[in-house]
Amino acid sequence: MTQTRLINRLSAKSILTLTRKARHADGGGLFLAIDGRMRNWVFIYRDRQTQRKKEMGLGPAPGPDKHGVSIADARAKAAEARRMLWNGLDPLTEKRTARAAATTETFGPFADAYVTNVSGGFKSETHKGQWKLSIETHAASLRPLRLDTITTEDVLRVLEPLWEKTPETGKRTQGRIERILDAARAKGLRTGDNPARWKGHLKELLGKRKGPKAHHAALAYPKMPAFMIDLRKLKSVSTLALEFTILNVARTGETIGATWAEIDFAQKLWTLPAFRMKAAREHRVPLSDRALEILNLVRPPKVRPCDFVFPGARKGKPLSGMAMLQALRGIHPGITVHGFRSAFSDWCGDCSSFSEEAREFCLAHVKGDKAEAAYRRGDALAKRRKLLEAWCRFLNGETGNLASLVEAA
Repeated sequence: MTQTRLINRLSAKSILTLTRKARHADGGGLFLAIDGRMRNWVFIYRDRQTQRKKEMGLGPAPGPDKHGVSIADARAKAAEARRMLWNGLDPLTEKRTARAAATTETFGPFADAYVTNVSGGFKSETHKGQWKLSIETHAASLRPLRLDTITTEDVLRVLEPLWEKTPETGKRTQGRIERILDAARAKGLRTGDNPARWKGHLKELLGKRKGPKAHHAALAYPKMPAFMIDLRKLKSVSTLALEFTILNVARTGETIGATWAEIDFAQKLWTLPAFRMKAAREHRVPLSDRALEILNLVRPPKVRPCDFVFPGARKGKPLSGMAMLQALRGIHPGITVHGFRSAFSDWCGDCSSFSEEAREFCLAHVKGDKAEAAYRRGDALAKRRKLLEAWCRFLNGETGNLASLVEAA
């Protein structure tokens, strides 16, 4: 890099004071483009074949009153674009290809390819085998999940059992998942924070553990009606998604990955395809009146089947995997979204006479051939509808006579 470029480089402090409408050069093709209140990072380069200038957006830039992509991250993205140019690739073309792939790329194939590509960096075949064991066995539940929908809770589901039994294996597995998801973000296959990040994230959830600990911090079910009152005071996509998750005892990834094609308003059903489920089985969720009300609240005037029910800030992307957890922390810190499934399970056992089978079906815990057959029958769906309606009434504070919460109701 030339001395001129070094002199002209911006700083994290100086970019906050720049307001003039212009493209402020940082060097190496990176510019801070300011136009009124719009502040964006832009990488400008020449097409090697046509010699025409091309521009690639690198995300919003921070300002005096707004957050954005830091100058360090913008420089890293620009450096990656220059590397592509050096290797004869067009950064814009690669970015568009990555976006297209992001709609279908899942953790398993991507992780396998990552191990193959970095195999030269392994100390030995044994080291390589340990990596494969981590992603094929320990992280098996992540393999069918789309890279852009993997959440902190998905990662915790992998790590918590390891942390309690074999902490060293858990720490190594965490580091490997973090590196794989970092690579996915670098390729544009996911956005936002890395849910497997250790520093300032998983360290706070796993690092201080001594001895056995509950898998997911949960709110005791008697406190749920009061919690729902506080939750419903907040009107945002994140809080509505959280309430929808609680009503349907769903997992975070199931909710944020939901599309309108999965919703049947006439039948009051949410049908999740097998590839989106942890058990790799299609799962039907009977929707309560309140769940349908939430869907109508977030439903736009024009709906495409492929659109996400709970969209994120970026066009065509789902709600962030951290959005519901952040909303939850604002209401009741110290508990997890997944913990509401535990609250539901405890409530079922203590306050209703619904069968364990009906409860497990609602949680999408289906094991064995007989259970599979029962799950497919219509009566299993009818039982689950009654159970989820009773759960909804309980959350509304309509406890009444608990004896009425029976399977034959």
